[in-house]
Amino acid sequence: MKTYVIFGQEHEHKINGIIFDRNCVAVIDALNAKAGREKAFKLFGEKFCFAYAEKNFSMSSLKFFPRGLINVVGENKQ
Repeated sequence: MKTYVIFGQEHEHKINGIIFDRNCVAVIDALNAKAGREKAFKLFGEKFCFAYAEKNFSMSSLKFFPRGLINVVGENKQ
């Protein structure tokens, strides 16, 4: 199952050399929605707007995120 995470205007994170910010959607692989949300908090702390379970995320909203979907690989926060 995937969890989709979107960020606010002031939220920026660098994980494994990749910037996650308001212009992209972070994609987290997890066993279920609860585990995905927990992983989002572990990775991003409280600096994200929303974490959506796969069934609740609308791909049509990608038009608002010019950098598109970016998979979160590993958990090495820099």
